[in-house]
This record gives sequence, structure tokens and C-alpha cells, in this order.
Amino acid sequence: MRSKVVGSFGEAVAGIEDGSSILVAGFGEPGTPHNLVAALYEQGASDLMLIANGAGGPREDGIITTGNLVAEGRVSRVILAFTASTHPSRQTPLEKLHEAGEVVAETTPQGTLAERIRAGGAGIPAFFTPAGVGTEVAEGKEHREFGGRTYVLEEGITTDYALIRCWKADTFGNLVFRRAQRNFNPIMAMAADCTIVEAEEIVEPGELDPDLIHTPGIFVQRVVSIPEAGGRLTVPPLMPAARGRQRS
Repeated sequence: MRSKVVGSFGEAVAGIEDGSSILVAGFGEPGTPHNLVAALYEQGASDLMLIANGAGGPREDGIITTGNLVAEGRVSRVILAFTASTHPSRQTPLEKLHEAGEVVAETTPQGTLAERIRAGGAGIPAFFTPAGVGTEVAEGKEHREFGGRTYVLEEGITTDYALIRCWKADTFGNLVFRRAQRNFNPIMAMAADCTIVEAEEIVEPGELDPDLIHTPGIFVQRVVSIPEAGGRLTVPPLMPAARGRQRS
């Protein structure tokens, strides 16, 4: 059985081209692929389409996030559940760039976003949902009535790449998630042409209980080991965000 393990985070994100569409998982720290995002930041791809729960902004602790990619103009379009800051007085780089017309931002209800990703991974091109009917997110979309209730048509999402974090993987790419990792990671892993995974622990095929596998290896193309299992970020912060991008 062919191993999908690569030797470094840089190797894991190699080949991601300008203009790529990328799913980035994360719902809190345990499920966010910080190491892969940092590697993508260093890799240099731009004009990206980003699909995630939220983008946020650069962090004061220097940990690289998708917010750094947005802030430096390397993202041209986003589809997010949260496109604005939870604090109106603290405007994010995404809000400023969107208002300036430099980033196209699409807001979609969180549950609808999850279902669009799940549908894409399952080969379902579109579905009807009541979420968003009567609001701006439903404008310009097809509406139909079922059982006396109005629904809006939403399209499934598939992308070129997905950046994923898991608890355990085997060398073939079978994945086991835990805690907050089980929100967006499993569905995003199925919806990309190339799914790239950072794993807290990698084992040999047959060592994972088949009944506990959440994502079969058929959906995974690359796996890279996090040096110290369980860490939030196990590569040193590349740099404080305020210093701008640097290369070694």
C-alpha cells in the first residue's frame, strides 16, 4: 500500500498555484491546520479563493493564520460563515479590503456552509434550504416552495485543495479526528481534489480500528507529521504578523 506521507510542511503544500481554491478547516485551535497554513504563507501562492468558517486577522502572538494571507492581498475571494469581526470597533483586514473592492466576500450561514461542503464531497451539485430566505444571502438565487415553506437553492462546494488537521492518520491517509477537529475537517477532506493533512500521530496501515476511522484514505493525497503530537503549533511562529512577510 503506497505511503502518502511527505517529509515536511513545505513539501506538503508544494505545487499549490496562484489562483487555487482552498478549503481551510478549523473550529477552534484543536482542529486548525496552523502548520500547513504557515507553510502556505511561506510558499507564496496568491490570488487564492479561501473557503473557511472565518478568516480573522493577524494574531499578536505571531502565529500565521489565513488572516495574514488576506491582509497581504494574497486572497481574492472568500466564502465564509463570518466575514466581519465580532467587535464592530475592531475592523478586520478582510472588511477593509472588501469595502475597498479588493476582495470578493460571500457570507453564508454556518450550517449552509457545512452542507455545501458536505454536498460537494458527496457529488451533490446543489440543494434547497430554508436558511437565509428573506435575507441578503438569498438574493439572486432560485427559490422553490416545498410543503408550504420557501427554500433557496445553494450550490455544493468543491475546491482544488483542502488543508486538514487530524489526531491520527495511517500512512495511506485514513484519518481519525477528535473534539473540535470533527466539525469541518471530515467534510472538507472529501470536497477537494487534493487533501493535505497534518497529523498529530501517524501509524502503519492496520493499526487504526476500522470502526473509528472518520475519513477513508481514498480522499487523502498527502499526510505530514506534526513533530510534537497535540501541540497548537509545533513549528516556531514564522514571525510577528506586523513585520511583513520574510523569507529565510
